[in-house]
Amino acid sequence: MIVGCLGDIVFSVSSYTIKTLNNMKYSGSASYATHKRHMASSLTEFTGLEPEKITFDVELSSALGADPDSEIEEIRTAMETARTMPLVIGTKSYGRYRWTITAFSAQIQTNGPGTATVSLTLQEYLLS
Repeated sequence: MIVGCLGDIVFSVSSYTIKTLNNMKYSGSASYATHKRHMASSLTEFTGLEPEKITFDVELSSALGADPDSEIEEIRTAMETARTMPLVIGTKSYGRYRWTITAFSAQIQTNGPGTATVSLTLQEYLLS
């Protein structure tokens, strides 16, 4: 069963493979400018919204049907090529357009079968 996907990176659970996401955080923020005035209080001006961000971890284990090395390489390539991808988890599509991977880190277990926890940071990518 497909749990979700980031472009062509699929998160799924089946009797053969487990590639699920954990610890998802979705955030947004606004931008403000402060204008100083002579002998008066400063004025605050709303200047817009910052791109939204999402972070989450992906558990990859060769014992559970994943190939951590190739999955990490696919994530790294998507980040290096600035690939823009839709993010869908369950039936919900996140963001107003697409996402880019701005950072990743992989905690790789060196004992036993190939296992890695990959942490991803995504940033919203808008056209205009």
